[in-house]
Amino acid sequence: MTTTPGNMKTAENKGTAQLTIAMVLSGTLGVFVVESGASPFDVVFFRVLFGALALGAYVVARGWLRGHGFTPRTLGLTVLGGLFIVFNWVFLFQSYENTSISVATVVYHTQPFYVVLLGALLFRERLTAVTVGWVALAFAGLILVSGVTPADFASGGSYVAGVGQALLAALLYALSTLVTKRVTGVRPHLIALVQVVVGIPLLLPFADFGAMSGTGADWGWLVGLGLIHTGLMYVLMYAAYAKLPTAKIAVLAFTYPAVAMVADWAVYGHHIGPVQALSVPLIVLASLKVTLARKPAASATRTVTRSESVPAAPVPSRR
Repeated sequence: MTTTPGNMKTAENKGTAQLTIAMVLSGTLGVFVVESGASPFDVVFFRVLFGALALGAYVVARGWLRGHGFTPRTLGLTVLGGLFIVFNWVFLFQSYENTSISVATVVYHTQPFYVVLLGALLFRERLTAVTVGWVALAFAGLILVSGVTPADFASGGSYVAGVGQALLAALLYALSTLVTKRVTGVRPHLIALVQVVVGIPLLLPFADFGAMSGTGADWGWLVGLGLIHTGLMYVLMYAAYAKLPTAKIAVLAFTYPAVAMVADWAVYGHHIGPVQALSVPLIVLASLKVTLARKPAASATRTVTRSESVPAAPVPSRR
């Protein structure tokens, strides 16, 4: 089939819609976590369990297990990336408890800066003076958005711990990004599947099944985290990344924190203060500048490193 400008535009529009939906879903993740009422370790355990079932079913249905492309080296790197991703979720969800979904999400969105700094430190990737300036601006915004005061340190309150947990989650996400950048020749869906499967035995010793006995209807939130925020969201993101330029991906990724802040306000009445609000554009602008200044990653790499971004995400990265 001949590729025409019209076909390319249609594909890009479809990718834009897919990624926007995925980022909106990602923005509701915090509500699912809080409403489940489970501990962060239990939440992540059941997220990876149900997520593995969803992604596994999709991969099997597409016939992608045959000729998977893994080598011992790339499989090992994928497992290591999964370790970082899983504990990144644990610390992010703990941060929700100690701060708020809004503050935790914005602090967590400093992931791109850690990727740049760790890349320069560990792999001698080039770091320009302009990039350093944008990173410095972002961390100035981070100090403002955190809302931490000297009194918080003096009291040793949980709020400071929550900000630290979000920062640690972002650092673990960045480490996963750098590791999975080196996995090539494998479909991103398979990489994501391996990484959530890794989380099952990894978190099994920490899961408190006794505490889950009274969960009742709240199981629906946990199932949703696996089926919606891991299965469906990942499939949408991976489909979108193949159709979109890096610049558009970077811009659309900020749908995630925006939706998270709106959801936090609409459901729990939480909102950031005026000074904190002024810092958000600093982080957004700096993140865009740093992201767009980097060389575009390969499609497979981009899909994994945006998983929370999750991951996660994304985004953000698999926020």
